[in-house]
Amino acid sequence: MSTSSTTARPRLRADAVRNRERILAAAREALVEYGADAPLDEIARRAGVGNATLYRHFPDRKSLLFHVLLYVNQRIIERARQALETEHDPFEALRRMVLDSADERVGALCPMLGSDIDPEDPQLVASRGHMQRVTQKLVDRAHESGQLRRDIGAGDLLVAIARLTLPMPGVRHQGDVLLSRRHLQVFLDGLRTPARSELPGRATSLEDLKTEICPLSPPSGRGRR
Repeated sequence: MSTSSTTARPRLRADAVRNRERILAAAREALVEYGADAPLDEIARRAGVGNATLYRHFPDRKSLLFHVLLYVNQRIIERARQALETEHDPFEALRRMVLDSADERVGALCPMLGSDIDPEDPQLVASRGHMQRVTQKLVDRAHESGQLRRDIGAGDLLVAIARLTLPMPGVRHQGDVLLSRRHLQVFLDGLRTPARSELPGRATSLEDLKTEICPLSPPSGRGRR
């Protein structure tokens, strides 16, 4: 059965919307700290809501994990779209999307949100599609501007984001985000033209990626051809 509901949901009141946002943000941070078994009581406490409010929005852990994934994806998509609309420099737009991913804790969420979630859930498929399109547009614009080296594909970008935002054991939240942003900036510097080395293999496209659940990932591909 799909995690999402196929029936229309009633419009939430403003206070309910705020509670839902607080729960999702708190859950994202608790999942980074504790893993997929983060205590729901702790998530409710961090969100400043009661357990009943949490369960009213998310009836079980699976539902909460699923919606955290959608929440993180949507936040990055929206910020990437904003960068595309407001940044005249195509590479700066791409840079903003990459660094925003560190703030959303993408790497920490990748390994823990795949066990029980249906990769073909309609909401997840739509979210992946939106992420795929906005990422490809960022890469295409940076290529057209001549700023992004030609041997880099959108898949390379997403793999690097997932790896470079993995949490460091024993490093507190703010320090961990800072380290991710530093290393992502080093990575971004390596993407600029002129290329200073020849990369092994070929550019990784979105279709090459097989990951189905991780935030930022496209639909599953059929491997390299």
